Amino acid sequence: MIHPNTELKFINKEVGYGVVATEFIPAGTITWALDKLDREFTPLDFQSMEPIYQDILDTYTFRNNNGNFVLCWDNGRFVNHSFNSNCLTTAYDFEIAIRDIQPGEQLTDDYGYLNITQPFRGINEGTRRKVVYPDDLLKYYKVWDKKLRNVFSKITTLEQPLKSLLSESVWNEVTEVGAGQKQMESILKNYYSTEKGQIVE
Repeated sequence: MIHPNTELKFINKEVGYGVVATEFIPAGTITWALDKLDREFTPLDFQSMEPIYQDILDTYTFRNNNGNFVLCWDNGRFVNHSFNSNCLTTAYDFEIAIRDIQPGEQLTDDYGYLNITQPFRGINEGTRRKVVYPDDLLKYYKVWDKKLRNVFSKITTLEQPLKSLLSESVWNEVTEVGAGQKQMESILKNYYSTEKGQIVE
């Protein structure tokens, strides 16, 4: 589920639609969380579908560390890629804002950690990276972990409209990590190896 203080908006012809903030969203806010309405499809499910459905899943899903395709039921599926994204996923089935997001600003993800199946060239943002690759998580997880750790302690200090979607055990772990009592799990936990067909430990 996407943060409630967002809306779907047409960005431009090149990007299409995106998700923008309707109110200020401070760094450390949970911007998306996996919920019970999100649908998960196995690779076998995908292969048994007609091409029209495969195209939809190719466009709107990400792959989890089991290799399953996850389709968000709400506007979360319209969050666009950026090489300088303002949101990052975590190892806990939710994403957080890694910097303040202003009203009218797009919420963006780096598709490099979404286990994409094929490389694609992103819009030129003046960054060193120009192409998103299926194994980007292996290359950049330390960079992303650092960005997450910089704001992780803020999670429990902010109003979190999506908190109810997290299990008690996950929230307790987030609290312990934020207090420095436990080490944050690496974003690398989300990686799925398409070559070996298994999770990389």
